[in-house]
Amino acid sequence: MKAKSLLGLREKSSIKEIKNRYKDLMKKWHPDKHPNDVDKATKMSMKINDAYKTILEYCNNYEYPFDEESIREKYQSPSEWMQNKFGNKKDTI
Repeated sequence: MKAKSLLGLREKSSIKEIKNRYKDLMKKWHPDKHPNDVDKATKMSMKINDAYKTILEYCNNYEYPFDEESIREKYQSPSEWMQNKFGNKKDTI
């Protein structure tokens, strides 16, 4: 949770979002951008790197479900979603 907070991630974030957030923070806290406080920027950069490594390790070790039910639940076509949401209801007018 500390790594998520440090990187400013939402409850659900994609790998792309994680990488973009990391890059943005590293640009912001790069020691070259803080010539008056290189020590603080260096420490913050190290914290950001550690948080990023922690999040990536979690993502790389996450077990993705490939059973049919999980895939159908998560990735439905628009027509499948409508069918599941509203069924075969006929107009009663």
